[in-house]
Amino acid sequence: MWRSLLVCLCLAQPAHACRTALILAMDVSQSVDPGEYRLQIDGLAAALRDPEISEILVRDQVALSVIQWSGVDAQEVSLDWTQMISPSHVQLFASAVERLPRAFVMSNTAPAEAMRHALRHFDSGPDCARRVIDMSGDGTPNAGGEVRQMRRAAERSGVTVNGLAIEGLGRAITNFYLRNVITADGFVETARGHRDYARAIRRKILREISSVFG
Repeated sequence: MWRSLLVCLCLAQPAHACRTALILAMDVSQSVDPGEYRLQIDGLAAALRDPEISEILVRDQVALSVIQWSGVDAQEVSLDWTQMISPSHVQLFASAVERLPRAFVMSNTAPAEAMRHALRHFDSGPDCARRVIDMSGDGTPNAGGEVRQMRRAAERSGVTVNGLAIEGLGRAITNFYLRNVITADGFVETARGHRDYARAIRRKILREISSVFG
């Protein structure tokens, strides 16, 4: 129902210039338990409703899409492209995020395939000045292809890849994202556990859509 409402809302409004097309790619592999999944979608919805972020999303006509990813054959476009033309678009999209059913359970972690899926998804999106993939995850790969190869593919396509590393102890996930996932113009935001996700995703999105990049 929420996907159809978003599509109808998009079709009912004339298209405006889009500054950024942003894919929010969420890790739902087996390392993420049901409570942690809930923290992720609630944190993302709260970030989108943040007044500062909401204002920029509408001002710059940002287009958003949500992908859930896990193993090699486990990627889903959970919310298709929706351009934030008015505050009602932001509120509806945030509500749809809150109601997202989890796409995969008990599956591996294959970020290379997630990045490939996200890059292809831009083909069906609006023509925006910037294209950004927001990769979030709490683990390193245990399946799939070479992540650095997909990073190079993103750079060749002019796509920025940023990372949100959800740490347990130390900086293992952060270092993996720094060395393998993000593009030369990207950055990594670190969450100290899933309970810190809401703070981290707000800070990350704000940085991604504001006028200062990298």
